[in-house]
Amino acid sequence: MKGTNLGEFEELVLLTIAALINEAYSVAICDELSDHTGRSVKLGVVHSVLNRLEEKGLVKSELGEATKARGGKRKRFYQLTMQGKAALVNAKSMRDQLWARIPSLAWKKM
Repeated sequence: MKGTNLGEFEELVLLTIAALINEAYSVAICDELSDHTGRSVKLGVVHSVLNRLEEKGLVKSELGEATKARGGKRKRFYQLTMQGKAALVNAKSMRDQLWARIPSLAWKKM
């Protein structure tokens, strides 16, 4: 497995794949990220991240069936691997631990 650290956008893509379950293909991932982050998300960037996550062993993909609506083209669907699930759990755990260390008084001054 190449590189184990997750970047912020990689984490968001993994979370989106997990949320979309069986409908996680690049355009749906891109749309979901745009809707939930308020960011302008480029499809090419999503493709690059998906390729990188697959190289790291965090996601796997397979081609769906060809459809007339897509002119006979097949969608590539993504799903988390066990390593991908573990990476998300570890990232959440690390964030929760850091959030728990912030004294509640620190927020009252804002």
